[in-house]
Amino acid sequence: MSTTIRLHPKDDVVIATRQLMSGVRIASEDLVIAGLIPPGHKIATRDIAAGEPVKRYNQIIGVAREAIARGQHVHTHNLSMADFTREHEFGIDRHPTAFVSSPATFLGIRRDDGRVATRNFIGVLTSVNCSATVARAIADHFRRDVHPDALADYPNVDGVIALTHGLGCGIDMQGDGLAILRRTLSGYAVHPNFHSVLFVGLGCETNQISGVLESGGLKDGSHLKSLTIQDSGGTRKTIERGIAMVKDMLADANRVQREPVPASHLIVGLQCGGSDGYSGISANPALGAAVDKLVAHGGTAILSETPEMYGAEHLLMRRAVSREVGEKLLVRIKWWEDYCARNGAAMDNNPSAGNKVGGLTTILEKSLGAVAKGGTTNLVEVYEYAERIDAKGFVFMDSPGYDPMSATGQVASGANLICFTTGRGSAYGCAPSPSLKLATNSALWERQKEDMDISCGGVIDGTATIDQLGEQIFRMMLDCASGKASKSELHGYGQSEFVPWQVGVVT
Repeated sequence: MSTTIRLHPKDDVVIATRQLMSGVRIASEDLVIAGLIPPGHKIATRDIAAGEPVKRYNQIIGVAREAIARGQHVHTHNLSMADFTREHEFGIDRHPTAFVSSPATFLGIRRDDGRVATRNFIGVLTSVNCSATVARAIADHFRRDVHPDALADYPNVDGVIALTHGLGCGIDMQGDGLAILRRTLSGYAVHPNFHSVLFVGLGCETNQISGVLESGGLKDGSHLKSLTIQDSGGTRKTIERGIAMVKDMLADANRVQREPVPASHLIVGLQCGGSDGYSGISANPALGAAVDKLVAHGGTAILSETPEMYGAEHLLMRRAVSREVGEKLLVRIKWWEDYCARNGAAMDNNPSAGNKVGGLTTILEKSLGAVAKGGTTNLVEVYEYAERIDAKGFVFMDSPGYDPMSATGQVASGANLICFTTGRGSAYGCAPSPSLKLATNSALWERQKEDMDISCGGVIDGTATIDQLGEQIFRMMLDCASGKASKSELHGYGQSEFVPWQVGVVT
């Protein structure tokens, strides 16, 4: 294994693959280390003057706070955020997609509307935080780990799950906050991974269930039912009534059968959390290679986390299929700049503490690695948070960088699978859609392999290539979509990670 990785001939830094002590000579760079360099961190390969831009991926990741000598550690103590103009060129890198002649298949569940599920749950959703306890009590009645016989007669039902949240009242009736919450809930209400959904409300909340259904063009029916605590006569009676309503849904839900379906029915949400200096070298580009394969097989991949592609958006705009699509992305960037300004925040308030320990220094550096998850195919459409995704190929959905909030929007948009890269060891799941975890380095894999589904550390160790891992990840997507449980599902993650995006004033 090489002691360093150079990502581009014009870069001003290389990345350490192991901890390096002062005095160690890097023969490939004709370089002597000056000071301790942690694994995943950057080393200057030339003398850099104070105020001079520093490049990684042949892109500017910041400016030197002070003079940096060749061989020194480059990190937060001597590198800061750069404010520079990025040229936005629309579509100059777009190219025809080479579709495969014989698309891969997975064992999916066809729904009446033509969409395909990767799981078969019954969902209990809430209109407001006040009904969360009742919703959880209804779902808990059917927990296999607590009541082993509750679903014994329904082996084709993956479970009954409650997705609760802390919103729903004290919110502007006409504002974006309520509109986004309703769009999210209505998206989950018709998600293909739910055979049926029961909505539970309090009764007097701002976010009336009728308003949620109306916003999504939905109506009560055999697969969508609702009740409120106040109309049902209180907590106990609502729980009993809710359990009875779920029992009425189970027999039909159990009738589903998996069948071979084309990979074009896969809609994969792309996430990265707990990133490190290796994320943009191993797991993210490996996932990008899998995304290119998915798109070639007719499927859809969703990149999100807008603040975590800030500074790299120009690379996505170059891949836009049209100027209109590129400008949609630019509109979302400008919205975020204004949103942060209104709230006294800054777009460069990232990376997190853990990201920095792992070797990331500025949001520019983090973003350049994060967009690698999106592969190399054309950007075909841009969506707002939780907006129904109807395009095939590589798309972008606007969201915060906070992973549970971002993935919640992706699932509401229709994602039936999530792929999540991590270099620090994020613990995460995303019911009703399974979530695959990709470790960026071998040390994390060995330490936390019970939580990780695949290690991408071979790229760092020199034992695997991006293309090899991309093929493995793509096949893992198909297996998981066919019903094989992910590590996060085995641990029971998913219900508590439902976090709709809260914007606007709460009164």
